[in-house]
Amino acid sequence: MKLLCFVDLHNNRAALDEIKKKAKDADLILCAGDFTIFEQGMNDLLREFNKLGPKVLIIPGNHESPGHLRSAVKGFDSIIFLHQQSYTKEGIAFVGFGDSGFAARTDEFDAWMRKNRDAWKGKDLILIVHGPPYGTKLDFLHEAHSGSKSSREFIMHFKPKLVVCGHFHENAGKEDIVGKTRIINPGAKGRIVNLDYQE
Repeated sequence: MKLLCFVDLHNNRAALDEIKKKAKDADLILCAGDFTIFEQGMNDLLREFNKLGPKVLIIPGNHESPGHLRSAVKGFDSIIFLHQQSYTKEGIAFVGFGDSGFAARTDEFDAWMRKNRDAWKGKDLILIVHGPPYGTKLDFLHEAHSGSKSSREFIMHFKPKLVVCGHFHENAGKEDIVGKTRIINPGAKGRIVNLDYQE
């Protein structure tokens, strides 16, 4: 399965053109939030995403309200709101949690993990979050780690195959590995990840 992952688009039309080109090679598209600038042009962008071809799994970042995004995607057949939800394709459960990207620990994220602990146990998972997990190359900024300890705990407990995140634009394009979990910040122009390819 080929995934097109992107984050932090922020209404960048040149980057959107790149995503459109890459979407032709994708089986599923993952958006890890902040595709708008404080929700400006949100419906127009969603219309563009809806025409990409594959299903688009989307979470809010710190520029989108979960409530507003949930309501906005209802009119689009190819877009799935993934905040605190899951979507299964080819035996892989895609789970998402949209957040501000600024909190070291999120009570809501922790409660969501506890609620689904049994349902996710032993499953092949892919996690889509906005802010990066704590203690990785993707959350290292200004000589310090500033990521989420909640999503780090998710990785340690559930061992997902892949984590897609962003928020820190300076780290776009970077990736890291924690255990056997690959963590990527695909950036605004997007990146194809081939799940069938074993590195």
